[in-house]
Order: sequence, then C-alpha cells, then structure tokens
Amino acid sequence: MTQHNPSFAADLVIHPEWIVPVVPKGVVLTGHSVIVNDGGITGIVPTEEARKVQAIEHLNLPTQALLPGLINAHGHSPMTLLRGFADDAPLMTWLQDHIWPLEAEFVSEAFVRDGTDLALLELVMAGTTTFSDMYFFPEVTAQRADLAGLRAQLVFPVIDVATAWAGDSEACLDKGLALRDEYRDHALIQLGIGAHSTYSVPTTTLQKIATLLHELDAPLQIHLHETENEVTTALKTQGERPINLLDRLGLLGPRTQCVHMTALSDYDIGLLANSNSHVIHCPRSNMKLASGISPVDRLLKAGINVALGTDGAASNNRLSMLAELQMAALLAKVETQEATALSATAALEIATLGGARALGLETEVGSIEPGKAADLIAIDLSQPHTQPLNNVISQVVYATNGSELTHSWVAGQAVVRDGQPLTLAPADILARAASWPKKFRAHQGFID
Repeated sequence: MTQHNPSFAADLVIHPEWIVPVVPKGVVLTGHSVIVNDGGITGIVPTEEARKVQAIEHLNLPTQALLPGLINAHGHSPMTLLRGFADDAPLMTWLQDHIWPLEAEFVSEAFVRDGTDLALLELVMAGTTTFSDMYFFPEVTAQRADLAGLRAQLVFPVIDVATAWAGDSEACLDKGLALRDEYRDHALIQLGIGAHSTYSVPTTTLQKIATLLHELDAPLQIHLHETENEVTTALKTQGERPINLLDRLGLLGPRTQCVHMTALSDYDIGLLANSNSHVIHCPRSNMKLASGISPVDRLLKAGINVALGTDGAASNNRLSMLAELQMAALLAKVETQEATALSATAALEIATLGGARALGLETEVGSIEPGKAADLIAIDLSQPHTQPLNNVISQVVYATNGSELTHSWVAGQAVVRDGQPLTLAPADILARAASWPKKFRAHQGFID
C-alpha cells in the first residue's frame, strides 16, 4: 500500500496503455498517466510528463485499461452462503418457501461474517470498489468492509418480521440508527435505511422513515415494483400501486434508490423523473427469478439516473459487475428490440457514475477526474478473448468475463495487485464458507 510522504510530489503514478475516464463520455485516452496523492487523483497528464514526477512508485501497466472502480449499488452480501439454493423458482416461492425459512434457522453474526467475507473477495476480484448492502447484522458487514478497505453504503434492513437481528421494524430502526451514529464520520462507510418493501414494512413505519429521512438527509433503498404480481397485489390489498404509496408518504426523492423496477407504467416513470429518484437495475437476478425486465432505455431517456446491482448471490449466483453490465446492455436491446439501446458506453456509465449518483457519491467516485478519490481498477486486455483492440470500451463491456482484473485501489490504497487480493485472505475465507453446506445438510427440511 502507498502512504503519503510529503517529500514526494505523489504517492503513485500509474502508466496504463489506456484510460477510460467515463467523463468525458465515451473518451479513451492513450499516452496518458494518472497521478495519485494522499488518496486522491491529482492529475491526468501525458505520460512523458508524468514520468518526471517524483513519486514513491511509478507503476507500468502496458496491457491494461485503467477505469474507475465499479459500483455495485444493490446486494445482500451474506447470501453468498446460499448460492444455489432454490434455483429455478419464482420470487415469492423462492423467498417464502426457501430463503426466509433457511435464514430464520441459520442467520447469525457468524453467518454474516463468513458470507460477507466471501462476497467481498468475489466483488473485489471482479472490479467492484464500492458496494451497497442490505442485510441483517449490518454492524458485522461494516466491520468486514472496513477490514477489507472497500467503500460501502450499508442500508440497514427494516422488515416487520422477527429475525435474529431485530424483533420487528421498530427494533430495526432503533438498532440501525445507533449504528449510523457509530459510523457517522467514517471515511469509506456510510449508513442508510433499507426498507425491504412496501409489502413487508407497515405504512406507519414507512411514515416514520419519511420523517427520519427528512431530518437526517439519509439515503433510502427499497425493493420496489420487482414483479407485476407485487403491483397487482398492492392494488387489491392497499388500493394503490407501491410507488404511489411512496409518493404519498413523501418517500420519493433524490436520496431514494428504487431497486428492480420491472413493472412500470408511463405514470410511474413520471413520478421517478419528477422526484429525481434513482433506479437500481439488477438484470441477472430479475432474469433468473423471472421477475421481469426494467425498461432501462425508457428510464434513461426520461432523465432518470440508473445504477446497476448484482443483487445477492442466492438469486444471481455471481457478484461480477462486469458480467452484470454486459447483461444489462444485451437485455436492453432484447427488451426494446433496438440494437442501439444501452450502448457499451452507457452500460459502463451506469456501472460507475450512475452508481455513484444513486449512492450520493458522485463528487467522490464514479469517474477518473482530478479531485476525486483514487478508486481505480486495471483490466488486462491482452487475452485472446479481448483481442484485437478495435474498441476498448466495447471489449470491456462485451468481451470480459471478470478474470481480467490485475489491480484495484480504493482511496489510493491497493486492494488488489498483480491479480492477488491484499486485504483479504482467500484460503481462510473459502475454508469458512465451505463449512456451511454441512450445517445446511443437517437440516434437511430446509433443503429443496
């Protein structure tokens, strides 16, 4: 790891073959280098000039593209331990008959620790430098993210069922707000509210959340319009669409992150646009659960910010943002039957700057610009499946598979170097993860 030393002009100067800064849109720089000092980007200059800078380290990356770190805007990290459970089942069957009973039996601090560590290892090795997480025992996830050196938005879960973490939605709020106070001044970790959904959180609690959001200026993340059935059920039982309920309660706004959003009318899209709310698109999870397709092209054309998330490994099976942005681009073309929908450039933007905007971090991360934090990744484009280099952005989006990462930094601190994680211990993490299937098998009633 580099440490700031005042006797040097920079901690690190990176000399990649290509720089994909995301801003300006669609630009690929060659013959340029990035100067990093005290955790931030201080310059993007011609390489000939950059080589003259006095720095603790000059790093040559002759076959790599340097990009902003990818931002996974929605996930449930501990659920990596449930990868492969209840495959090929629709959402509510998957949740009510399989996942929730299994979680009721096994979720604990140890479960969250081991699952989170496995998720962080997978995330960092596939280019994610910032992640958002909604799960029980968020204090454990915060500790693990801190140790791993990743940037995180943790939205503590609010759900009106008794769990090992909290007895009901009110207890969730009390514990989550206390944790938020604890991490108020943390450089890399912010806490927000994660209302699970309108069908699992009472309206009275949602009203309280609306008041808290106004007082605290905190982010809100919520599963919303995940399926058509969710919307029709709400109309029957509550007399209004879920998004209308949020609008009526004052829960839509520039700090609101609406996850999934597959069942949308033109009126719904108008509400999102007028309130400056964000949409978090989880294409692979939505496809696997047959939940529907978020109309990303329509959302972007309506001026709505779209971010990208993997969701949990139990409903996706992978936590690769490179795989996710590729799927997002392809799925948009199928959904619209237009080959121009969600171009490679646009897909890369929603996986970086779009995520930063949704998480309220756009002044800090999401692009390679002087003044922003040095959250960076290097992708090796010398492999057969990424050659020849006719179009760098196209190769990153359409040809990578997640194995190409060689380096990663968060706030200027190296977390991956030469393809090896520096802040996580793979052998220990994998051994702990491997012990859980034996525990699950001991409770055959929870195995489908």
